[in-house]
Amino acid sequence: MSVRALLVYPELPPTYWSMTYALPFVGKKASIPPLGLLTVASLLPADWEVTLVDMNVERLRESAVSAADLVLTSSMIVQRESHERVVRLCNRLGTPVVAGGPYPSSGHERIEGVSHFVLDEAEVTLPLFLADLAEGRAQRLYRATSRPDLALTPPPRFDLVRLKRYSTMALQYSRGCPHSCEFCDIVELFGHRPRTKGADQFLLELTLLYDTGWRGSVFVVDDNFIGNVRDVKALLPRLAAWQRARDYPFGLFTEATLGLAEDPELMDQMTAAGFNMVFVGIETPVPETLASVGKRQNLRSDMLASVRTIQRKGMEVSAGFILGFDSDPGDIFDRQIRFIQESGIPSAMVSLLTALPGTQLYSRLQREGRLAGESGGGNNTHDLRLNFVPRMDARELLEGYKRVLSEIYAPDRYFSRCLDLLRSVTPHRTSTRKVTVTEVRAFLLSLLRQTFSSYSWAYWKYLVRGLIARPRMLAETVTMAVKGHHFFRMTRIVQADQIPDQPYG
Repeated sequence: MSVRALLVYPELPPTYWSMTYALPFVGKKASIPPLGLLTVASLLPADWEVTLVDMNVERLRESAVSAADLVLTSSMIVQRESHERVVRLCNRLGTPVVAGGPYPSSGHERIEGVSHFVLDEAEVTLPLFLADLAEGRAQRLYRATSRPDLALTPPPRFDLVRLKRYSTMALQYSRGCPHSCEFCDIVELFGHRPRTKGADQFLLELTLLYDTGWRGSVFVVDDNFIGNVRDVKALLPRLAAWQRARDYPFGLFTEATLGLAEDPELMDQMTAAGFNMVFVGIETPVPETLASVGKRQNLRSDMLASVRTIQRKGMEVSAGFILGFDSDPGDIFDRQIRFIQESGIPSAMVSLLTALPGTQLYSRLQREGRLAGESGGGNNTHDLRLNFVPRMDARELLEGYKRVLSEIYAPDRYFSRCLDLLRSVTPHRTSTRKVTVTEVRAFLLSLLRQTFSSYSWAYWKYLVRGLIARPRMLAETVTMAVKGHHFFRMTRIVQADQIPDQPYG
């Protein structure tokens, strides 16, 4: 049965993560393509006519929805509002909607207008839906009773997107995490046992991406790339050989735990394979809080020293921080600011605690009668309401959150961290590369826009000092300056937001 299938990726609102205001410097529309939907496309029948609309780079037109037999969406909680608009449009035009991804998987009961929910991991549930659809008896809900072997996962359909619209490509190596952080939904979605693709399988995906002509940044989107250390250590030497044979076409970055700093061999393997940045979840500098929320892996060593160890191995550290834990002390805001400045982490993603459905935190707060609304998925930019009643006074928490952002993203402080990183990090093959045409464009636009900005003096001090400290890392120096433009803009937006009269609910 041939079907005209339209895959739709809802719009992401501007956040600190989105780099919305940095992308014009490099002539891009969005940071990364929707890897989940590109993978789903590979799981659909070969005779289906498949098109994709990523609403972050193009409009979803009524004509495209009307022409489709079926619309398939995948979304995160932060995309909820856009997802709802897509569903309403499909309902109005009479096109059935199939919904999957993290948002429906954690809260499909609260979502209206969807014809079929194909939840959890598509390798398990999508074939069941497709078989029933072919026989005319598709059910409304499909849930997985097992977790798939990732050997079943086909390469993503990169032919469905225009790669030049994106600043970064994305691939996945593993799913799952062995840890049990109370606030995290990764283990609820993908389990405690990290499952990996085979080395041959992952290198094939890299080769297919290479054959498209893509060169530059590739995000290995695993929530914990080092969750299965044995498999990762088997992959990395082969990945390094693949990169060397092609003169390092890709600069890689990923997510991992701070435990990475405890394994020198693993860090050396990662840098040899082309990893030049890693995101880690630090969350808080308060040991008592880390223990209370199950983040015990961060207690095994000094966190500040661990950050410095990873930087000295050649990888920039980006990190997540959270405010609003029950055990946050009164001076938590100053402690977060101090840690971020002392660590030389330019991209410090500070968020308010959110009780995500399905997590241990959500269950505990539900038992305690402290839930107060639907999760916003970590988008603390345009809506400062909490979805739970915190121990700290809510207004104090929100004011403190805004103060942390205003201080760490004051231009002088941000550029100081950038310089700290440049002086600390060991130059990496992929960060001392030849400057590309896109990067030259970014540099020229940076000079034009940031020279005449309100932070011009801080910008020029940083550029001069950065080029003196690391003349071979011009591209990275400019990249951090451009990211700063985005962070400063987002911070102004947050500061302009009024704290609601009802700060939660």
